[in-house]
Amino acid sequence: MSAGVPPSSSGTTRAQDAAILLLASAAFFSGAALRVCDAMLPRLAADFDIAPGVAGQVIIGFSVAYGLMQLLFGPLGDRYGKTRMMCVALYGCAIAALASTLAPGFGALVLARALWGMAAAGVIPLAMAWIGDNVDYADRQATLARFLTGTLSGMAAGQLAGGLFADSAIGWRGAFALLAVGFCAVATLLLLRVPHGPVPLASGGQPRASFLDQLRGVLQVPWARVVLLTVGIEGVFLLGPMSYLPSLLHQRHGIALATAAAMIALYGIGGLVYALTARRIVAALGEQRMALCGGLVMGACYLAWLLAPPWWLSAPIALALGFGTYLFHNTLQTHATQMAPGARGTSVSLFSFCLFGGQALGVTLSGWTVDHLGYRPMLATAALALPLAGWGFATALRRRAGILAST
Repeated sequence: MSAGVPPSSSGTTRAQDAAILLLASAAFFSGAALRVCDAMLPRLAADFDIAPGVAGQVIIGFSVAYGLMQLLFGPLGDRYGKTRMMCVALYGCAIAALASTLAPGFGALVLARALWGMAAAGVIPLAMAWIGDNVDYADRQATLARFLTGTLSGMAAGQLAGGLFADSAIGWRGAFALLAVGFCAVATLLLLRVPHGPVPLASGGQPRASFLDQLRGVLQVPWARVVLLTVGIEGVFLLGPMSYLPSLLHQRHGIALATAAAMIALYGIGGLVYALTARRIVAALGEQRMALCGGLVMGACYLAWLLAPPWWLSAPIALALGFGTYLFHNTLQTHATQMAPGARGTSVSLFSFCLFGGQALGVTLSGWTVDHLGYRPMLATAALALPLAGWGFATALRRRAGILAST
């Protein structure tokens, strides 16, 4: 803790709080970029005369590129500094968002979104790794929850903006242009306001291992493999189907895309409710029960949509889904920051690689299912898989706690 800087109520210093606020702002725009296309799929399908499942390529391309580039940005952050690489990533996002705005056709748009995903890979994971480097583990779950407010607010804003722009004359180009401006602004603030520090060295002052050695070192940790597998499952069965929820409400109930997107955007508000109460929830439940309860709540929400309730009930269901998701996910990402402390950027980037690789697979499978079988099989699979994932990770946490207690 810095001398002369009093701690905040969460155990971080004022300087850390200011940096976390700026990192959360970067995460806001990254979260918006991630979810802005969800409600646009019907508009894109109509504009380019393609099926909604095909239009989902703008999400798949972003997610695949985002996941793959984790394998580069994580080691680069460990080697050259996490905030340095975040600035590079944010300016890259601004350029790619502008390219998406100007895309002349669907193929060009998919390519621009893929480039956007490549750049975005260096934002949220490296910010989480910075928090892991600078905040003690005892305060990390609550601090990550505070940081999470930026990501969740961005996801909610992105979904809402996607629906509003999809129903407007300016369309998807207006949404991408707005994001380009936001990325440029936050990149400049990060460059000017957050110290970048010296290039980090490995313990003993020796140069860091090669990129492949860093990746291999994380994957050799058994607990890291458990965390990475679990978050991959979350990406497939939570984030994949979620991309088609606005389209589901639009088709099932005939409501406007903006209205459908606004209701699903309450997912982010549910996550914010968790973030604002995280310190008390962690103390009351502990990690095992958080993982189990999160899985059960997520599954119950998809089951509720499977049962086709009145359209207005989708709003509280989405709110509950967001709360349940981050009961589960924040526990996962806290462990991701501690899988391999000596290569934390690599660890968290591998975590995001598995999450968004899972999302890309989930969007692909969900799109095929929607186009050929309808929405019900997609919803039923998520309703079954997510509680099993929560139970599985809670069981793994209990076994790990027993092993650590016996050593």
